This record gives sequence, C-alpha cells and structure tokens, in this order.
Amino acid sequence: MMSKRDFYEVLGVGKDASEDEIKKAYRKLARQYHPDVNKAPDAEEKFKEVKEAYDVLSDDQKRATYDRYGHIDPNQGMGGMGGFDGADFGGFGDIFDMFFGGGQRRNPNAPKRGADLQYTMTIEFKEAVFGKELDIQIPRTETCDDCHGSGARPGTKPERCTVCGGTGQQEVVQNTAFGRIVNRRVCNACSGQGTIVKDKCSKCHGTGKLKKQRSIHIKVPAGVDDGAQLRVSGEGEAGSKGGPPGDLYVVIRVKPHEFFEREGDDIYCEVPLTFAQAALGDEIEVPTLTGKVKLKVPAGTQTGTYFRLKGKGVPRLRGYGQGDQHVKAVVVTPSRLNDKQKDLLREFAQLSGEETHEQNQSFFDRMKKAFLGD
Repeated sequence: MMSKRDFYEVLGVGKDASEDEIKKAYRKLARQYHPDVNKAPDAEEKFKEVKEAYDVLSDDQKRATYDRYGHIDPNQGMGGMGGFDGADFGGFGDIFDMFFGGGQRRNPNAPKRGADLQYTMTIEFKEAVFGKELDIQIPRTETCDDCHGSGARPGTKPERCTVCGGTGQQEVVQNTAFGRIVNRRVCNACSGQGTIVKDKCSKCHGTGKLKKQRSIHIKVPAGVDDGAQLRVSGEGEAGSKGGPPGDLYVVIRVKPHEFFEREGDDIYCEVPLTFAQAALGDEIEVPTLTGKVKLKVPAGTQTGTYFRLKGKGVPRLRGYGQGDQHVKAVVVTPSRLNDKQKDLLREFAQLSGEETHEQNQSFFDRMKKAFLGD
C-alpha cells in the first residue's frame, strides 16, 4: 500500500503556514482539480487528497495531532486495548476462554443499527450562496415490507437454533494436560444469528431486507461551502433485529463561477477600467450576486486597487448578516489605436514631460552603437 503524502506538501505550504495561507492554498487547488472543471483521469483523486489535507490542517486540534504523530492515529493501537476492537485473532480468544472462562458475549438477537450512507451532490455556485431544496435518489437497503425484517414468510417466524440454543455460538470442550479448554465458534447452523428461517419470505428470500431507490428531500442551507457535509438523520441503511436505521451524509461540491470567486463569506471579482476611467474617475456598474450596483471610481485609480461592497457577499451559515464583495480594478491598455488617438497620447506624453520611444530615438541609437560598435 502506498504511503500518504505529507499534508503540507499536498497543499504546497510550509509547516508554519497561517490559517489564511492554508485556506487560500486549498481553494486554489480545489478549483484546479475539481472534477467538474478538470477532466484528467486523476483529478478526482487529487481533489480528495487536497480536501483531506485541508480538513486536517484547518482544524487546530487535528493539525496539532498530525504535527506530532503524522499519519499515525494515536487513538488506535494498544491504547486502552482499543486497538483490538473488532480484530480477528482466530483461536486467540480461546486462550482467554481457557484462563478467564470467556466473558459476556454479544446477544446475536440484539437490535443492530443500520450503516450510514454517503452521497456526493454537485450544485451551482449561486445555489450554494442562496440555498436550494431538491429531491435526490438514493439506492439503499430497506426493511422488507412483507416480513417486516424477520426473513420468514408472513404468518410464520424464525425458529430458535437448536444447535446453539439461540446464542449464535457453539462450544467445543477439550480436556488437555493444562485442564479443561472451552472453544467458542460462530454457530455453523445459523451463522451466528441464533435463529433459523425455515420458511423464507418470497419477496426478500429470507434476508429481511430489500434494495430500493428512495427519493429524499434535501434542504441545502444558504451559505454552504464546497466540501460541506449535511447529515440527514435516519435516512441510511435499514437496521436489523428491530434496530434503528443509519444516517445519510450528503457531501456538497460547488461548481466554480466564471466571474466570482469565494473566500469564506466574502466574494472577489475583477472589473476592467479604461485608461480614461482610471485617470479621470467614473461611476461604473458592477455585477453582484443579487444584481448590478453603482461603484464610484476615483480619479487616479491604479491597477490592483480594491473596492469593498459591504454586505454583498455570502450569507453567514452560522450567524447573522453577510460577507462583503471585493472588487479589484484592472486598468486595460488599449491595443488598437487610430492615428488621432495616437496623436493625442503623444501630446499627453509631451505635456507630462515623458519621452516615448518615438521621441527618444537618440537613446536607442546610442544603445545600438554600444552593441554593434561604431
């Protein structure tokens, strides 16, 4: 199995990176590898790798643990014998039985909770900003309507296993030089269920469950961001033996927008300005998430100047109000000029005391001579 890459390396930041640096690096890479934008075969895997790195490094507690232990989870392994939970040691458990007489065993007929499900849903940029309600189709296991999960034909019920007496385990007693040894194994007759279905339900064939396509209504809250996870209680796989169902977790992926970019609750965009608008000032229209607004551009505005539109950002998911929109001015140099425009610019340069290429031929002549010699 390949080892995981260092999370700092994945995001391209140093180990002393600030929270903002980590967030900016994640957003840049998430846009680059988003499966809806990048069609490369490995784009989705890289997107997941970037998301996992961000989930750890953006959380102070997880980051501290990662900085200390790396990819090794200190909560696993020998701590409190927790590392043995669910492990299969074969006959090792029989040695515990021999010396300690076994222990309390899980009741095979006890209710069991159903498994959780995960569904990935892609939504538009503005749907994430303003929220959305929709129905999604989920394939999941549900309790059979005919037998109500028992697996037995309606009108009958499972019978107690006569081999294990309903415990789900078989005991084999051996007398050895060390004394009496009791080996416990899963009952072969009932597969550890404690009951046997002799007359099976014709609809589910004795399993007690059916695969169905279920329509689930989802409410995406306004302000949700890419990578967010919504929990829908009780909409996972069906439980068994009367146990409750699991939960459904909906992972949100947000498509990039062609004009807006998002950082937290703030929106960023660029607007072009002509040379005249930047130099003389103007009032322009700027697109926002809710429509166009007027923006006053002061005279002498330079490329890279930011203007803030208060309250024109994303609704805060936890709290009140909205973020802001930040508008970056980009002065566009004209590429095609007619003769009159060129004359006016030459006149402007002269009045400003500037020397253009055409006015400073002697300088270029001297430079040419320096390269070619007299």
